[in-house]
Amino acid sequence: MFRLEGEAPLDSRARETPFTCFPLEPIALFNPFKRRTFLQAVVAVAATTTFGCSDDETSLTSDGSPYFPQSLASGDPRPDSVVLWVRVEDTARAGEDLPLRLDVSTTEDFSSLVVDKLEVTALAAHDHALKVKVTRLSPRTTYYYRFTYEQGGQKHTTRVGRTRTAPAAGDDVPVKFAFASCQDFIGRYYNAWQRLVQLGEDLDFVVFLGDYVYETTGDTSFQSSGGGRSVRFSEPQGALAQGTGVTAFLAANTLSNYRDLYKTVRSDRQLQAAHERYPFIITWDDHEFSDDCWRDVATYEDGKRDETQLERKHNAEQAFLEFIPLDTAQTSEGVVNVDSEPRFPSTRIFRDFEYGRHLKLLVTDYRSYRPDHLIPEDAYPGAVALDAAVLATLPAPAQQAFSGDTFAYVNIDDPAYVQHKQVLQGVYLSQAKAAGLTDAEAAQKVGTWVKGPLALFYVNQVFKAAGFGALEIPTTGAPRGMAYVHMGKSALFNIQGSRYVVVKDTFDVFAAVKYGATAGESENVFGPEQEAWFNQTMTTATNTWKMVVSSTSLSALIWDLRAKTDIYDPTLRQRFYFSVDQWDGFPTKKKVMLNTLKAGVTNTLFLSGDIHASFASVEEGVPTLTAPAITSGSIKSLAGLALLGAGYAPGAPVYQYAVTNMEKTLQDSNPGLRFADADSHGFVVVEVKADETLATFHLIPAGEVSKDYSKRDGSELESKFTARTFRVKNSDIQPV
Repeated sequence: MFRLEGEAPLDSRARETPFTCFPLEPIALFNPFKRRTFLQAVVAVAATTTFGCSDDETSLTSDGSPYFPQSLASGDPRPDSVVLWVRVEDTARAGEDLPLRLDVSTTEDFSSLVVDKLEVTALAAHDHALKVKVTRLSPRTTYYYRFTYEQGGQKHTTRVGRTRTAPAAGDDVPVKFAFASCQDFIGRYYNAWQRLVQLGEDLDFVVFLGDYVYETTGDTSFQSSGGGRSVRFSEPQGALAQGTGVTAFLAANTLSNYRDLYKTVRSDRQLQAAHERYPFIITWDDHEFSDDCWRDVATYEDGKRDETQLERKHNAEQAFLEFIPLDTAQTSEGVVNVDSEPRFPSTRIFRDFEYGRHLKLLVTDYRSYRPDHLIPEDAYPGAVALDAAVLATLPAPAQQAFSGDTFAYVNIDDPAYVQHKQVLQGVYLSQAKAAGLTDAEAAQKVGTWVKGPLALFYVNQVFKAAGFGALEIPTTGAPRGMAYVHMGKSALFNIQGSRYVVVKDTFDVFAAVKYGATAGESENVFGPEQEAWFNQTMTTATNTWKMVVSSTSLSALIWDLRAKTDIYDPTLRQRFYFSVDQWDGFPTKKKVMLNTLKAGVTNTLFLSGDIHASFASVEEGVPTLTAPAITSGSIKSLAGLALLGAGYAPGAPVYQYAVTNMEKTLQDSNPGLRFADADSHGFVVVEVKADETLATFHLIPAGEVSKDYSKRDGSELESKFTARTFRVKNSDIQPV
């Protein structure tokens, strides 16, 4: 999910400004950990029945067949159509295309067929996964479906799936659905899916917000080891090797690798049951491709090397499109040709759904078009990002905030600093090679970064730490500017101060300046086509509610530690964005978008996930709900492990604010945050009405995720869940 590292005490000059900075040699505040979430594979196939039947038999039933190890699923329901999915597996005919038969009925016993014995083919080229778009259906109607495969004279049938079409446009009906995100498989169990099915809610659909699979196997920084829940690649030689020694793990790379992820996750009986009962509307986030990705670029190397991976991106998209029941090719009817579905950079999975008079649902794509994180992971901490000329264009109060000695800088290319530059470059080369760069790579990087305007706050610490204290440069008369160190970047090639734990106040200034200088391109999250679709759909929709599905959270996750005098380290006594991989990382665009919606669109509600916690907040006057993870490690549990590993006992002030009282810290720092739960898993059920929307968080403590409740009495699982309901009305969220 994220990795955090901390800093050492700042010298006394940091007290001259409200923007505190970070020193050269950080101590470990947070141990590294990633959100490269998880997967595994026990192909534990559910109990099945094999039998024969005549072609005219209409009462065919089955508990499933070993030829359908991932069961079946449906998705993207509209008033007159739905996409049905299945995968057949016959190892004796692995290289052949396999014929199937599809039946669809309005009755569970298939006595009233609307699709009768439709012959379709599951192609070997698509791992025998198949999507069929069934059309000419009736609005707001429940349908039952099944697939049959004949082998050796025997007919083998899937379990019976149930799906439901959307109401017709204009129908005055309430709508009920659930939304969820982030389902780690390794060492964890899908108790949340089991609970959803146990509730038996009469849902119209389920929204899944992304991280349906996780691309890594055995990443010990967050994934459990041992036990029966694991993912194994059938072609490990094609995967990307990450880490070394005991921390080594693999990341999906080939098409086979990505397919293995989906096949493993969908082998889970609880997830299968949810798919069999409800149609799903699914988008992706990062882990369907690569942790904290943007476009076709991964971030494992934290800026050490270029990670543009177009072929890998296409492999990830291919597997997603094969295994997820959606139709990006806009098929008229029948088998969806996966080969015709567009790929990056022409991918289009953003789409909208009409659910009667009261709901317009917009499903957005946060990853495919967005720019890089604003602060490069390989940024040299001392490099000046905004020089004196830029700061002079800011309002007077902002200029004053940057007037202290902490923001002094010099042009290190000035002939007077030849020796200084040599020392800085030498230290950089040593640190870069220690981080794993080759001599040539380190030489290229040093030439890029150790030049031009450099912050004295940073370089003077380098001189001192390297034993060249005599080279320290006075700040008197030096110009003022903002360097990456002022935003929390304290070391080379790391995510602290770039993707996580970024100093809010300086980052906001930096982001706003870049936004203006690039005419908004630096924060162009949606890209031009999606942006145009989003604006037009939101402003022209006449439905009572306009709900936006965003894979990442819009709730502002701020740690305001400025008044925490019991924290001895002044570098920590300031405001931080917890994660700038989510919408907090594009603060200017986020504010513009929300203010535009507040002014021109009534009853907007954002539905989001990704951050492994539950939030209800009002951001710039717009309500937003964030679902917890189905299983992926909660913020609190991961932060707690990291802080303990860094030597902070549970009684330490930093631990208290960041872990024990995390919810209070976040709520105190964001007045719009109405609800926060940082240590539970689960899902949210939403009831859309004409005059209000009710959202109920169904939550189970994070510690229960390692227990398999499918083998226990159902009442035991029920007793572990709690429910919290909130009312969304008049642009506000309040508990019920």
